[in-house]
Amino acid sequence: SGPRSPQMQRTSAIRARLRAFVINGRWHGSGSKRTLMWQTRKMPQMHELLDREDPYSYYRGQSEAFANITNQEKAKKTTLIGVPLIGIAALAYKWYLEAQEAEGKEPEEGEALKRHTLTNWSGTQHVTTKTLHQPQTLLELEQLVATSHANRTKLRVTGAGLSPNGISFERGGMVSLALMDQVLHVDTWNKRVTVQAGARVSQVLEALRPHGLTLENLASINEQQLGGFVQVSAHGTGATIPPVDNQLVSMKLVTPGMGTIVLNRDDPEQRKIFDMCKVGLGMQGIVAEVTLQCVPAHQLVERTWVSDMDTISRQHENLLRANRHLRYMWIPYTDKVVVVASNKKKPWYHPGFLSEPKPSTPLSDDVRLAPMRDLLVAAAAEKKKTMVDMEGLSLAALRDELLQLDPLSVAHVRRVNAAEAACWAMSEGVRVDWTDRVLGFECGGQQWVSEVAFPAGFVDRPSFSDLSYTKELLKLIEVNNIPAPAPLEQRWSSSSSSPMSPASSTDPTHLFSWLGIIMYLPPDDEKKRTLIANAFQHYKKTCAEVLWEKYGCSEHWAKIDVRATGGWGEKIKSRIRARYPIGDFNVLRARTDPNNILASEALTKMFSNSQGA
Repeated sequence: SGPRSPQMQRTSAIRARLRAFVINGRWHGSGSKRTLMWQTRKMPQMHELLDREDPYSYYRGQSEAFANITNQEKAKKTTLIGVPLIGIAALAYKWYLEAQEAEGKEPEEGEALKRHTLTNWSGTQHVTTKTLHQPQTLLELEQLVATSHANRTKLRVTGAGLSPNGISFERGGMVSLALMDQVLHVDTWNKRVTVQAGARVSQVLEALRPHGLTLENLASINEQQLGGFVQVSAHGTGATIPPVDNQLVSMKLVTPGMGTIVLNRDDPEQRKIFDMCKVGLGMQGIVAEVTLQCVPAHQLVERTWVSDMDTISRQHENLLRANRHLRYMWIPYTDKVVVVASNKKKPWYHPGFLSEPKPSTPLSDDVRLAPMRDLLVAAAAEKKKTMVDMEGLSLAALRDELLQLDPLSVAHVRRVNAAEAACWAMSEGVRVDWTDRVLGFECGGQQWVSEVAFPAGFVDRPSFSDLSYTKELLKLIEVNNIPAPAPLEQRWSSSSSSPMSPASSTDPTHLFSWLGIIMYLPPDDEKKRTLIANAFQHYKKTCAEVLWEKYGCSEHWAKIDVRATGGWGEKIKSRIRARYPIGDFNVLRARTDPNNILASEALTKMFSNSQGA
């Protein structure tokens, strides 16, 4: 093949030396001996130098024994040891993959979730429940209740999770009716609608719209499930309009002790049980279906203006009588109150049509929200905080951003409240729209809130205790330097026929005022959230000590401290016993739920030790 080049000759020489090194450990030409890895056992070991027993003799013997057996025996031993190890590893890997898949996959409809963690809308209440069931049909719900009753396992029903106090939470086990959300029937002749209890208020309103119907009254938000909406006696506002449980015509209740029962308000034999169960807090049975009385769909003419305590004191009685819906939003540390009043829009042929307020053109956001925007720029600079993009932020969102800067500083809160009052002064005007778009109210971000109902006379004879309460509350805030943000929202309702409603009365003309206090929470600052929670508890307890007993207040069921302990918990329990027929409620509960699977642990303690008729 011809003579090789010098480069090829050098490469061949290097390869020859490498082969010699691998074979006998000598690098030709180097004059030195290299010890190979497999030759180390021939070198003197430490135990030999010290004349002691080899500590690894057993393992060396096993290794040499394995090296001296035949290949067939080696294969057999390897199989006996290796196959089980491989099997164990494969099984462990399979379990790992299943755990990862279970953690990431969506549950099947109707499937129970194990160890599920729930948080309410405000992020103030959390629970990790053993199981969360999601039945799709009435039959599945009935079977679930029967099984839980037989096994004596908890089955607390939960709604949309909007309740600030997490009244529906229970560690032992829960059931959600979110998949039972069908609108079953619209009776246009009798103006009634039958829906599954998991349907949201907003869904029902949309289903009623083509039929020219709507609900008589609405709360501030429309995302509650109908079951919870009724069971806690939610309310809107209007001196002549009762809480929403009075809209209930009939309900289908799945009970552990009595099976599935249908209660109707028009049946005299059922009326007492019906009234007790319609505000049953999910403790008498699980509401599966409800039939509600509706009203013809109508538009509202809403007027908003800013007033003060002196003027309101003179006009209050007339405002209650003259307006179908009325709301006051008091602004602490100012003398201002925002009044929102609305009435049905009159048809063109009505005598009062021409004198009715006409819609006004609102100011642009740049003008209307300027006081709060300017304050946010100044306050962020003072606190050396990064400025947020204010474009598109509503008044409530601006308030949230401002309060997050220094939520517990009274001086800062006073500035925010003053800026909010100035914004409302530039938001005065009239608008006309459908009821579900007028009665809703932007409540702001996550929050701690407490609300009480108390008697305020009668529709035709108000006692003015509502204004007296508000005056004392505003003074209490200032005297105690409470960092109370706006608004203190005050609304009214007539009475509920349910003995378990905070607005319970046998007189349908009885007037009740509802008033709430509030503190807002930053969404991602746990330290501030804890401090605000403590400050709010002090705020609430101060109100309770000074005002609640004096004015006969009852807390909204969705806002009461159901998990309170110690002296405060005993006071709550004492107030509940004094206000409601807990004994009679428990007597009925012994029939509907004898094994107490529907009540949460907290509610069980709250309702214990009361004798009934």
